[in-house]
Amino acid sequence: MNKHFLLFSAGTVLTAICFSGCSQNKPAEPAPAPATATATVEKPKFGGYETQIQWGEHLVTIGGCHDCHTPKKMTAQGPVNDSSLMLSGHPEKQPAPSVDRKQTETKGLVVTQDFTAWIGPWGISYSANLTPDESGTGRWTEEQFIYAIKNGVSKGLPGARPLLPPMSMMPVRDMTVDELKAIFAYLRTVKPIKNNSVQPTPPAVARKQ
Repeated sequence: MNKHFLLFSAGTVLTAICFSGCSQNKPAEPAPAPATATATVEKPKFGGYETQIQWGEHLVTIGGCHDCHTPKKMTAQGPVNDSSLMLSGHPEKQPAPSVDRKQTETKGLVVTQDFTAWIGPWGISYSANLTPDESGTGRWTEEQFIYAIKNGVSKGLPGARPLLPPMSMMPVRDMTVDELKAIFAYLRTVKPIKNNSVQPTPPAVARKQ
């Protein structure tokens, strides 16, 4: 009994010595590297586009700005945008559609020939020159442009006349300020075209008060 006990004790001591030696010879595991804070720089958000100008071009296209502000050429398929006059508004020397204005206004009709001039109960309205020429928006500031759209005021000048249909009916005033800034940035890049914006004509029929 004592002999077996001594053998067991000796084995236990030997095992402990082996484990102790192994733990001493085993290389220490490297300490984890301290966590470093990584600063992430958030890129400007331009509606999924790389630049503000590209976003503005997209908004001008889907917003239908060319429908009224780009003069048309007549083709066998109907009127198409004249790319040489892009966003220059109603040509100043082109007359308004020849219609019976009294009949049009009294019946509440809206008439247009090429979408740059509109006749209705408000009189005749003409699309403006949006290009950066001095006859267009060349002297406008970004703040002026935003004020014009948000408040429906001609040229973005407080106290100026209100915008008329169809512009006053468009949902552009519901665009965000960032969207309008993108549109204005894009308009700075288009070809300047000299074309004085034609001022509206009052109604032919006096309205009863």
